[in-house]
Amino acid sequence: MMHIVLSAWDRVSLYLPILLMGLLALGTYWLVQETPGPSAAVVAKPPRHVPDYFMKNFSVRTFLESGKLKSEVFGTSARHFPDNDALEIDAIRIRAFDEQGRLTTATAMRALTDGEGSEVKLFGNAVVVREAMTDTRGKPVPRMEFRGEYLHASLDNERITSDKPVEIRRGSDVFVADSLDFDNVHRVLLMRGRVRGTMVPQAAK
Repeated sequence: MMHIVLSAWDRVSLYLPILLMGLLALGTYWLVQETPGPSAAVVAKPPRHVPDYFMKNFSVRTFLESGKLKSEVFGTSARHFPDNDALEIDAIRIRAFDEQGRLTTATAMRALTDGEGSEVKLFGNAVVVREAMTDTRGKPVPRMEFRGEYLHASLDNERITSDKPVEIRRGSDVFVADSLDFDNVHRVLLMRGRVRGTMVPQAAK
């Protein structure tokens, strides 16, 4: 009798690990079935067009790699929008220098700039002035002034554009047009629409 009991226990001992593994597998399966499924992945919402920081009565300077001043921006207040990395500035004033140190200034009631400050859209009594200079051939270039309710200044490309009426002053000459595209690098001034101008003869300047 004892021999029969021991043989049965030996068989149970032999299969006990298999039985335990089976119970563990069943328990794991039950746990998976009872556990709530993962919630839908949260889709990252795009940033809203809402300011994430503000500035008051500020000035910002940028410099060239050589350490020379590249531009200065002043404003009474500013708001940064993270969705497009734009900066909206009230009562803006800009002083920008090219690689030769020649000065361009800009003012407006309001402006929008990109993250690097190289593209500036000016709104309300916008004025951009390119001071008199001497070109690479040593020829004097007169002062140029652009006025309008909207001007788009690309400081890196030295370009000024507008699809609104503008007034251009080049030395003593005055022009008005319905739109403007001025490329200072290639010295090309393109005016469209109703263009009128007053040119002062060279001898009278």
